[in-house]
Order: sequence, then structure tokens, then C-alpha cells
Amino acid sequence: MTDDTLPPLRERVTAPPTYRPQHPLIADWRPATAADVDAVHEVYRAIAVQDHPNYVATREEVEEELGYSFVDLEADTLLAVTADGRVVAVGVVMEPPRQETLVREFMNGGVHPEFRGQGIGRELLAWQRARGEQKLAASEKTLPGWLVGYADRRAPDRERLLLAGGFEVARYFRTMERDLRDPIPDVSPTVDVRIVPYTSELADAVHVARDDAFRDHWGSQPLSDEQFAGLVSGVFVPELSFVALAGDEVAGVLLTDVNEDDWEGQGFTGAYVSTVAVTRPYRGRRIAPTLLRSVLEACAARGWDKVVLDVDAENPTGALGLYTGMGFVTTQAETGLVRAY
Repeated sequence: MTDDTLPPLRERVTAPPTYRPQHPLIADWRPATAADVDAVHEVYRAIAVQDHPNYVATREEVEEELGYSFVDLEADTLLAVTADGRVVAVGVVMEPPRQETLVREFMNGGVHPEFRGQGIGRELLAWQRARGEQKLAASEKTLPGWLVGYADRRAPDRERLLLAGGFEVARYFRTMERDLRDPIPDVSPTVDVRIVPYTSELADAVHVARDDAFRDHWGSQPLSDEQFAGLVSGVFVPELSFVALAGDEVAGVLLTDVNEDDWEGQGFTGAYVSTVAVTRPYRGRRIAPTLLRSVLEACAARGWDKVVLDVDAENPTGALGLYTGMGFVTTQAETGLVRAY
């Protein structure tokens, strides 16, 4: 879907020259390679411990990010390397495919906490912003263009850095937790659907249903096959993920991850619900709370402490009220910042 009132992005965005960062503590600024997965993972883990100890990127997730077909490692990544060869900052500019209403450039990465407060982050973001604008300027799409960055509210320096770089706060997200010791509501759909565990045979239909359900979510675009494959691999747990079937049609889906490496930082055992989606024809039929009931009961049966999820505080489908009604409480928050073109 294009917007006929907008000229192509290439006519609205001027491609800047490639920014060449400079910093006295950094001996080399170079692109990442596939051989840098462990070094990048080390930086990401250190950032997690400092900024958001309740969730940590896995090595597989880092390998996936650097391996996407739509990430050009030579042009879209940058590492800050000290004289002794240590990688201390990582920048990735990611433009997901399948752009229907929006072209997004995600500013991923960050600076190792030991090297913060010395200007390395400013240099890294300046490179990312220039690279993001180059990518927007190469687009023929007659769509809005965004540079997008996220900041955990526990890491205010990240938000200040993005604001100083010309980004504006656009959205707030909440992390919500559900204590499994509390009674689970006995909810059921008001329409004839079957709740079944996720299987790979349902993958294509689930992918379509997820994309349909997320069309009215802030900034959301359909997932590429690569991205969806990443959603249902790694720490994804099929037996804790559920699909609502109306006949052979997918009416709703709930996808769940379990990363035991997160448990120590969280201070409890449990699962993370990455996706809750109900297609438009089946909304308001108690399908989403029934899917949540399924995962809460399954995790409680394993003796775990909590189930966690994230939600857009302004989600137009009423998700915040849904989760609150199912016993979830807000524990953390994240800000979404955008530079729009």
C-alpha cells in the first residue's frame, strides 16, 4: 500500500555522506563479520546486565540478526574496536522487508557499559543515523520513513542520546508479569473454536494470521519469511504456544519463548509470551483471554513462577485492559523513539 500524496522517499531524503566516527579510545571502526558473533554477543550481554537484566539476547539471536539476508554486514554494521582488539560498541541499521505502510530503519546495538559516558555512543549513533538516511534515500516507496530506536526506562542515558540525535518519543511500552500462584480465570471463547498447540504444519497459516492481526498496531509491518522463522525457533517453545482454530481457519495465536538464561536476572522462573494475535473477524469473542489461560495453566503445571509479556500502552485493540483483566501487572517500561521523514 502506497500513499499517493507523498513523493518517493528518494525525493524527500537526501543521502548524506557516510559518517566516519572518530574517538581516542577506539583504534578501529569496522563492519561486523560472521566471525564476530561471539564478540557482539558479549557486548549485548553486558548491556543487558546493566540496562535490562530481566532479558538477555541469546547467541543464536545475535547470529540471526547478523545473518539476515536484508542486513548487508559491510554497509549496515559497525563495530568499535580498541587497540587491544576488544569490541566495545556495536551498531546495526536494519531495514526489514515487506514494507506496506512504512519504511523503518532500526537503530540496534549499543556501547559496553564500561565504555559509556565518553562520547562513543554519540559517534555510533551519528553513523547509524547517516546510514539510515542513506537507506531511506535509496527507497522508491511513496511511504513515510522512520529511523527507530528503543530505550529501556532503566537506561535513561539511551533515551537522552536518541533525543539529542533528533529522535522524538513516539510510544511507550510496558512489560507485564503474571504471578502463577494467583487463581487463573476460567474463561472460554464465545464462538466455536478449538485451542490446539502450535505445530510446524500450522506455520504458514499462523504467519498470515499474525500479520493480519498486527496491521493496526503501531508501526507494525508484515514479517518476512525469515523473520517469522526466527519468531518460531531458538528459545521458542511449541508446546507452550497455542492456536485458536475456527474449522481450518486460524482465528488467533499465542507464541511463547522460554530462555532459562533470563531467570537469574529476572529473579524468577517462567516464560515470555512474544505474540498474542486475534484476527479481525474473531475479536471480541474471548479468544485472546482463552489463549492466555492456556499458557498460564501450562506454565503453572510446570511449577514456574510467572509469565511475562510486553504491550504497547496505547494498543488500539484494548490489549492493556485484556492483560490487566487476566492478572498481569506492569513491572518495567520502554520508550519507542522515532525520527520521521
